[in-house]
Order: sequence, then C-alpha cells, then structure tokens
Amino acid sequence: MMKSAPAVLDPRIKRTRQLLHRAFNELLTEKSFEEVTVHDIAERSTVNRATFYDHFPDKFALLEDIIAESFQAMLDARMAGSIGTCPGSVKQLICAVCDFFADMASRCQKHERQFAPVAESKIKSLLRHFLLVGLHETIPEAPKNELELRATMASWAICGAALEWSHAKTASLETFADSVLVLVSTTLQFQTSGSSSLPLQPYAT
Repeated sequence: MMKSAPAVLDPRIKRTRQLLHRAFNELLTEKSFEEVTVHDIAERSTVNRATFYDHFPDKFALLEDIIAESFQAMLDARMAGSIGTCPGSVKQLICAVCDFFADMASRCQKHERQFAPVAESKIKSLLRHFLLVGLHETIPEAPKNELELRATMASWAICGAALEWSHAKTASLETFADSVLVLVSTTLQFQTSGSSSLPLQPYAT
C-alpha cells in the first residue's frame, strides 16, 4: 500500500527549523550536549529565543525533531513510499532502524550516552505509529487495543534488537533483519519463509 502524501510544511517554518537544526548540530561539534543552551542555539542560528520557543519547548524537543527527521529520511530511502506490515515492508523497516542506530553510534560517539535514551524513545514511538497504521489496514477486524499491543510489542522488539546489532554487528544487516523478521512475524500476524506463525488469539479486553 502506498502512503498518503505528508502535509506540506509552511516554508517559513521549514526554514526556521532548518536554521535551528544546523545551529544545534554545529554546536554539538564544539560542546557537550549539557553545555549547549537555548541561548547558544538561538544566537548561532540568528533566530531569537522567542521564535525558538514558538517551535520547541526546550533543546530536548529540538533533538527529538532532528532524530525524527534523520530517521524519516532513512525510512523513506528504504521504504520507497510504501507502508504496511507485509514481510517485505517490515524487513526494510528493520533495516532502516539498524541503519539509524549504526549511524548514530559511528557519528555521535561523543554524545551517545545522552542521545541514546532520547533516540530510542523517539524511534519506538515512530515505529509504533508506522506499524499501527499497517495493522489497521491488514487486520481491520481486530480490536483497537489488540492492534495497539501488537504495534507496541513489535516496535520495542525491533528497536532493542537494532540497538544491540548496532554495537555488536555479529551478523550482516540482511541476515540480522531476516532473523528479527521471523521473531516479530507472529506479533504482526504474517508468515515468513522461516516462521510457522499462527494467528494469535484475540486480546482480551
């Protein structure tokens, strides 16, 4: 299934956020995350503090926005506009998450301790939303709370596995993605060539 076109962001808002993103990234090459202040970001971006707060409540929210944008770019490159919970889509989703965490581990070693919890939380949320949309399409008859549970379980499993792989890399990305795909296939209620998944019993309300 093809996903619908995203809402178009006002060019002025987009430009301001680009300035804030660029300034924040530049500052992180010079200072630790703890040392960077909203004042620093506003000054470097030539955006006043009031405008910064119009867009983000604090620097953590800005970091989340940068993480979301980076992950979305990797996801778009992998998914080619598709969305859903078929094996092919989910495998590419797993690969995108692995790509993201591996890239973060290699490029942000100085800040990984501070970034990892924020990134993990944000990616879990984005994954859950993506999978939930797909589940609503593939098994629309299932109760809402069951679909939400499936999406939550699968997103946490994929995210945790991808984090582990990004540090250890004991297998190739393709091999690893295939292994994770088999493990989450039952939760997402599809069958892969390496699984023998059976439909789950309806989640009790």
